[in-house]
Amino acid sequence: MKLRLTLIALLVFTFGYSQKELAGKLEKYMDAQFVINNFSGTVLISKNDSVMLEKAYGFADYEWNVKNTIDSKFSLASVSKQFTAVAILQLTEKKLLSLDDPLSKYFSDFPKGEKITLKMMLTHNSGLQMDFDELYLSKTNLDKDFVYNYLTKKPLLFEPGTSTAYSNIGYYFLGRIIEKVSGKSYAEYLKENVFDKAKMYNSGVSTNDEIVDKMTQLYYLKNNKLVKNPYIDWSCNLGHDGIYATAEDLYLWNKALFDSETILSEESKKEMFTPYNEQNFGFGVLINPFYNQGHQLIAHDGGFYGAMTSFNKYTQDKVFITVLSNNQSKSYYIAYGLAGICFGKEVELPYKHIESVIDAKVFDEYVGDYDGIKILKKDNKLYYLDYNIELLAESQTKFFRSDNNNMTLEFIKNKKGKITQLEIKKAGIKEVKNKTKGV
Repeated sequence: MKLRLTLIALLVFTFGYSQKELAGKLEKYMDAQFVINNFSGTVLISKNDSVMLEKAYGFADYEWNVKNTIDSKFSLASVSKQFTAVAILQLTEKKLLSLDDPLSKYFSDFPKGEKITLKMMLTHNSGLQMDFDELYLSKTNLDKDFVYNYLTKKPLLFEPGTSTAYSNIGYYFLGRIIEKVSGKSYAEYLKENVFDKAKMYNSGVSTNDEIVDKMTQLYYLKNNKLVKNPYIDWSCNLGHDGIYATAEDLYLWNKALFDSETILSEESKKEMFTPYNEQNFGFGVLINPFYNQGHQLIAHDGGFYGAMTSFNKYTQDKVFITVLSNNQSKSYYIAYGLAGICFGKEVELPYKHIESVIDAKVFDEYVGDYDGIKILKKDNKLYYLDYNIELLAESQTKFFRSDNNNMTLEFIKNKKGKITQLEIKKAGIKEVKNKTKGV
């Protein structure tokens, strides 16, 4: 009996040490993101329902030097879409609508609206265009009728149901349909049926006049300098965007959505978490996207001017990661690096890149295709994927992206001195790409 108790105590000690060790590695990585890459925002990581790291960095308001705290509220950008999707599924459960309903049932004269279903809008198969930010970034006091008439004039990208194209407009219409069916405003419906049920008391829908306690200001990079975000008319920037929350509220949301039937039935969750097309879109989320690192992942990222957000649930590993930023920090890259640490991968810490001057003649050796990654040369400069992303030399063989300090590329030579591989580090995680023969 004594031996058994000793073994149990030893296991508890070992488990506690490993958890502590993991927490330390996560914090060290985030501290480096703050010091080196000027990360501003909050991060929360949990494993097996134990919070490994919850920490705030940077400023909620740069003009007044107000620091972010763990209860700072952040605009979620496209992470908002999953809440819209859940609301639609809730109304489906109540038999107030059907996923097969055509858009024309709610907007009778929308062009080809009879061919566009709610399900197509949820999975980005509707053919509706990407966005209408030319309206809500430039005009004030927009009303629903004006926006609707404007959207009817945007031609479809393809015949509904025949292809896939990410569409904020589709989710905007879903938000309006929630209002039509429920008889409540989008904000009222979500508060009563989503936020309150999940105990998300620090979440809501953005407006242009409400004073929100501990709401962060947004800043984005312009010519490598932080500036204030532009005006956004939140009255029509909803459904696809518009929700704000704290990192802790998103943790509560993750528990309510994945670990209970408080929000949705198991049947509805199965529908929501099924991939419906080649881009792996479920309803408001991505199912096992390409960055899943070989683990079952349900996720979505968001980005709109200063707001950069990442929501990640590794369902089998019971790992939850959310990164929220208000200064355009690349949250999705950071979340990728944090996940790598959780899975025991070797992850390089961020470091300051110093540009070196090298002979551009060597670039000819590097040009080519590396498992689909194109390296190009133009005017004695090296580029990644296209001519918009320049690669800056750190050494004779190692480069970093001019637009993203979280990615480095190193060209690897074989024994004969020929370039055969490209080693890419995304957020500190190494990937090796082979150079295509004959290139």
